[in-house]
Amino acid sequence: MSSEPITVSIRREVDPERIAEATAWVQTGVNMAHKYPGFLGSGWVRAGEDSQVWHMLYRFANEDTLVAWERSGERAWWLSMGEGFIRSERSRRRSGIEGWFDEPSTGSITLPAAEGTSTVAVVNTPPRWKQAVTIWLGFFPVNLAFTYAMSPVPGWDALPIWLRVLCTTLVLTPIMTYWVLPWVTRTLRSWLAR
Repeated sequence: MSSEPITVSIRREVDPERIAEATAWVQTGVNMAHKYPGFLGSGWVRAGEDSQVWHMLYRFANEDTLVAWERSGERAWWLSMGEGFIRSERSRRRSGIEGWFDEPSTGSITLPAAEGTSTVAVVNTPPRWKQAVTIWLGFFPVNLAFTYAMSPVPGWDALPIWLRVLCTTLVLTPIMTYWVLPWVTRTLRSWLAR
């Protein structure tokens, strides 16, 4: 089972004549998802009182728990109830590398929940070029240090290049994932949030 949290962001366009129904429908879906194992939170916002475009987020602990929710009969029934007033829908899953950039956020929203209220972070993912710069800033020095460390090893230069690259990526990927990139994104937090 994958242990990486997954965030799903959804953009829905709602029939303006049926805002009250859509509001109740969305809250019903949130309440249902709360009961599923691995559920980490959700939220939804509109640009304004008269906005037809709604942005929704929900997050599960891993792929397996997300799939269990998405394939559930309850969710299928709930989605069918929204067919009359949802005009269009677009969704996107975020995990892996983009998950490193979850920390900078624009704030949080407080939503009604079954037991009081629920506060959900609203994530503002940095542009791709900032993500690329951040990854490079972590990868370049680590790769350079590894290359220098391996150069005196007898026979290293005699190995086929594909084997050297395989060894390099096998060693550096966990180092980048668990230590370097989390540190770099924490260090660059204010720049990434701008």
